[in-house]
Amino acid sequence: MPPLNILLKRLFISLAVGLILGAAISEIPFIFLRETARPPQEIALVIPPGAAEQVARGEQPPSIPTDMVFVVGDTLVVRNDDAVDHKLGPLWIPANSSARLPLGRVESLAYECTFQPGNYFGLDVREPLTIGTRLYGILFAGIPMGVLIALYSFILPVKKKDARA
Repeated sequence: MPPLNILLKRLFISLAVGLILGAAISEIPFIFLRETARPPQEIALVIPPGAAEQVARGEQPPSIPTDMVFVVGDTLVVRNDDAVDHKLGPLWIPANSSARLPLGRVESLAYECTFQPGNYFGLDVREPLTIGTRLYGILFAGIPMGVLIALYSFILPVKKKDARA
C-alpha cells in the first residue's frame, strides 16, 4: 500500500485537475449566455410608425424582433409610435402611448401580438446568471470529475524510489 502522503497528493492533484476541467466545461456555455449575465432592467420595445400596414401586407417590421430573452425582474416597456392601437398579450397599447409588462418569474411565454405577421410574440424569461450560479456550475462539474480522476489514479502503481542511492 502506498504511503498516505502520496495518496493525499494524488487526491489533491486530481481535485485540482477536475476543478480546472469543470471550469472549462462550465464557462464555455457562459460565452453563449451573456445576455442573461446582467441585473434586471427595463427593456424598451418600440412599435414603429407604419407597423400595422407592414403586418397587413405580411411583412415583418424590421426593428421588431420575433422573440426576446429576459431575466427575472426585467420590465418590458412597449412604446407604440404607430397610428394604430396594438395588443401584446395582456397589454393594450393605444397609438402614441406605452405600456409596461413586469416579468417576475422564469417562464416561456407565447403572447398574441398585433404587430407581428404571425400574430405571435415569444418571451423567454430566464434566471439571471450570477457569479454564484457560475461557481455552482464549476463545483458541480469539477468535484465529481476530480473524485473520478483520483479513483482512477489510485489504480496506477506508485513509482518506487531507488533504494541504492
